[in-house]
Amino acid sequence: MEMVLEPLLRERGFGIAEGRPKEDLKNMANAAGQSCRDYTPPGGETLDQVKLRFKKFLKVLFERLLDEHSWSAPDASGGATAANVTAAAASDVAPDGSADDGLQGVTVHALVVSHGAYIRVAIRHLVEDLKCSLPPGVKMSHLFSPCPNTGISRFILTLSKSEPGPVLSAARCVFTNRKDHLEDFTAAAE
Repeated sequence: MEMVLEPLLRERGFGIAEGRPKEDLKNMANAAGQSCRDYTPPGGETLDQVKLRFKKFLKVLFERLLDEHSWSAPDASGGATAANVTAAAASDVAPDGSADDGLQGVTVHALVVSHGAYIRVAIRHLVEDLKCSLPPGVKMSHLFSPCPNTGISRFILTLSKSEPGPVLSAARCVFTNRKDHLEDFTAAAE
């Protein structure tokens, strides 16, 4: 399945700081007495605006997933019919003894690629607003830390179809900000 939703996934707009070195943004934030992460340059997009864009992205993604996979309409009683997306078991070990990457039993996959600031806003929305369950022992400082370059986060989202549109019926974070996929590249470069 190929979906192009690029305008909804772009990095937050940085207004007059757009295209300039990050050091310029840091200097502007310091001059305004704010942290760089929370600062919005003139003409830039606020974190609330980024969050709203992510919510719109989720709505479009959910609608497309339900439409493209021909899941059943709501049942005659008016209740929601569960979609054919089932979250994997919450254990860390798959039935065959291998590490559980969270994909066992998940019937539909969607790869979402974006930039660090947008990803951080997205993770915060999934966890705080949508009450996504978290892996045991996860530190909130790690969860909401800046995403490392090429970092990977995995969430299992279970959808249901209802009359007004798709409904998120469950959300589970499998992991966030992983970069262990780069270890082979680092070893090869040495």
